[in-house]
Amino acid sequence: MTVRRKWKWLNNFKSRWSIAAITALLIVAVIFSILRLVDITPKAAVLENKPLPAIAQVDPKEFEPERTPDAPYLQTPERVVLKMLEMAGVRPTDIVYDLGSGDGRIVIAAAQMFGAKAIGIEIDPELIRESDRESKSAIAQTPKIRDQIRFVKQDFFKTDLRNATVITLYLLPEVNLRILSEIFPKLKSGTRILSYAYDLGDFLPNQTEKVTIGDREHMIYLWIL
Repeated sequence: MTVRRKWKWLNNFKSRWSIAAITALLIVAVIFSILRLVDITPKAAVLENKPLPAIAQVDPKEFEPERTPDAPYLQTPERVVLKMLEMAGVRPTDIVYDLGSGDGRIVIAAAQMFGAKAIGIEIDPELIRESDRESKSAIAQTPKIRDQIRFVKQDFFKTDLRNATVITLYLLPEVNLRILSEIFPKLKSGTRILSYAYDLGDFLPNQTEKVTIGDREHMIYLWIL
């Protein structure tokens, strides 16, 4: 091949390569423009905007207004509340149910600190009133959680929990065992359950943690269905 023919071949090759590169860049630019016009909102963001799920009202004939609560009211320490929600990996796409929600601190923390939707189920009317007072104070501090929290006066054994992704408990050992047999079979796969102070008998947890406050150790148990 002569020098002239060699240079001609190289020039043709460079020209073809330049055209191909320009064409590829134009295709990328067109695809990017199309994507900007299409709704590509991340799935997580879509879930975050969903309203709180409705709670089906229990038939008055099935409700037991005179039944005592399943556990005495004892406050969960704030550090334990935070650790429970951290262990569950609570995020804005979660729906957290606190069974026996007391003054509402777990529900409020789940919304205020983790951005989740959260619902407290409590049978004691006085504690429902207390949680409503606490929620109003929290909403005054963090207005955006107004539509993320709710408290319902109801027997949690009769509550539809199928849309729950996280469930928190601070009950008695015998109540935990009843929850294991009556509620767990109705929950969806992947639901995270956390119990403060008491385990679930022979049903081994996926994780346990100790929170030391003063001279006392507080146990937290996590199960993932």
